[in-house]
Amino acid sequence: MGSNKRPLIPDVLVPGLHMVFCGTAPSRISFEKRAYYANPGNAFWPTLAKVGLLPEPLTPQRYAELPLHGLGLTDLNKSEYGSDHELSAGGFDVSRLRRKLLRYRPAAVAFTSKTAACHWFGLRQIAAGRVEPAIVGMLRSAPLQEISYFVLSSPSGRARSWWSLEPWLEAARFVAERRGC
Repeated sequence: MGSNKRPLIPDVLVPGLHMVFCGTAPSRISFEKRAYYANPGNAFWPTLAKVGLLPEPLTPQRYAELPLHGLGLTDLNKSEYGSDHELSAGGFDVSRLRRKLLRYRPAAVAFTSKTAACHWFGLRQIAAGRVEPAIVGMLRSAPLQEISYFVLSSPSGRARSWWSLEPWLEAARFVAERRGC
């Protein structure tokens, strides 16, 4: 596990995005390459194209192009890298994510790990798919309650045995409706 005071990989956030993907923290390979989801075994980039969120798979080094498609990127832990079990509890900065979401107001946030979603909502467990209104209602800020939330199957190669494309398709349908497709 590594740590740093500055964000290890910069956010890709602009106002008005259809969806922001929020991971837990960069993997060691993503940190080394300074690019989101850079491990060759990670299914993130191919999945975005497969479900229609991108017209073609991008390489991880092209991550800054996502706003051209109405999409953004961030992590809940911006100061450490590694697998979930290697991260410190203090690295998960919910208040920082809250400030970002209030500033940029995306239509939706899609957590690419259950760990990140559980930290965000203060839960021990959460199901994949669109987050139920009762859970979203637990957020104390009305503007944060206006955002739609999704929990996706982790694209990490380490999580392949729990992989399901369905939550990704559900998130893609939401974006398609916003795009008017």
